[in-house]
Amino acid sequence: MTQGLYLYCLARLSRLPPLPLEGQIPLEVAIFQDLAAVWSPVPVEDFCGPEAEERLRDLTWIGPRVIRHQEVVAGVMRHSPVLPVRFGTIFASLTNLEKILQRHSDTIAGFLERLTDQEEWAVKGMLDRDGAREQLFSLKLAREVESLEALSPGTRYFQEQRFRAGCDQELQRWLQRVCREVWTDLRDYAAEARERRLLSREATGSDQDMVWNWALLMPRQAVGGFQALIQDVNAQYAHRGLRLECTGPWPPYSFCPALDMETEA
Repeated sequence: MTQGLYLYCLARLSRLPPLPLEGQIPLEVAIFQDLAAVWSPVPVEDFCGPEAEERLRDLTWIGPRVIRHQEVVAGVMRHSPVLPVRFGTIFASLTNLEKILQRHSDTIAGFLERLTDQEEWAVKGMLDRDGAREQLFSLKLAREVESLEALSPGTRYFQEQRFRAGCDQELQRWLQRVCREVWTDLRDYAAEARERRLLSREATGSDQDMVWNWALLMPRQAVGGFQALIQDVNAQYAHRGLRLECTGPWPPYSFCPALDMETEA
């Protein structure tokens, strides 16, 4: 069985502790100057070939390996800034891996320098859309209560239905306004920010709609203020059905440079 090199991440050699790193996985390090590529030996057949294609569609097989990948990257991140590599990146030889380090050394070193003392955090805006519509409808009725009371029951019913029909557009305008305000406030704390793809309810497993999905590169000294802002926003808008979910710190996948790192196996 042919052995390959499974790459987890790139880091600073001077920041890593002596091997073995934390955890039960045997890890090795390829070195170029002060750059370290953290890897472990794997059978190439696990990830290459027709049988591998089936395994990669099998959640019971791929799930533990994805978790292992994440755990190794998180473990390295406790010691050094990291450039995480996507799951399933395999090299045929140590020589090939070292060539990657040499080819991209300036880009990798620059990225790791920029990421020093910074963390990626995820912020997702989750909306109880039905609840938000009802809240808007109730507010509209409260504003128009005097004019509605002057109408006949039939006319009042049709007027209330017009109010309800307009709630979707009003909700969208409200969301856009709040989004601009929250985004501006978050950017005051973040070094960089990215908008990410919105996920469906099926993907999130939630009964609420994802309306915002942001990745923020946060200086560590700003995390406390950033988390306080999230709490303030939730306190302000929870009754309107809007809630921010904040998770992190994560490896900085959203901010990694694009490297020509073809799998060679």
